[in-house]
Amino acid sequence: MSMHLHHPSLSLGGKRKGKVKFRNAEEAKKARELDASWKELQKKWEVDADQKRRTRAMKAPALDYKLSTPIGRPTGHNIPSRADSVLGPVSSKAIPQYTGTKMIGVGTMHKSNAVPIFSNEEAHDIATMRRG
Repeated sequence: MSMHLHHPSLSLGGKRKGKVKFRNAEEAKKARELDASWKELQKKWEVDADQKRRTRAMKAPALDYKLSTPIGRPTGHNIPSRADSVLGPVSSKAIPQYTGTKMIGVGTMHKSNAVPIFSNEEAHDIATMRRG
C-alpha cells in the first residue's frame, strides 16, 4: 500500500542504476570517450573482471566445517538438563505463605482488592469503607 512512499534504496529490485543524465552534450560525449578508453585499457592488459572473479572463486579451497568444543570450555563436560529426582517435566516453585505474626488477616477493599490488615483499627476502617 505504501511502497511508493519508500526511498529507492529500500527497494528489493536489485542494484541496477537508472539512466545517467548529463548537463550538456559535451559532458555526455566526454563520458562516452572515457568509458571507451577504459574498456580499451582493460582489453590491452587482458583484464576481464567477471572472468577473473570466477577463476579466483573456483581456485579457492572448499569450505570445511568442523564442529568442536569452543575455546575455554572443558571437553567432555556434560551439564545435566534436570535433576533426577524430578518426576515431571520441570519442578514447580513452592507456593509462598505468610509465616509472620504482624498481619492479622486479609481484607477486601474496593472492587475485590485484597489488602493486608495489621491492626483492629485498619479492619474497622475497611469494614466501614473509610479511607484516610
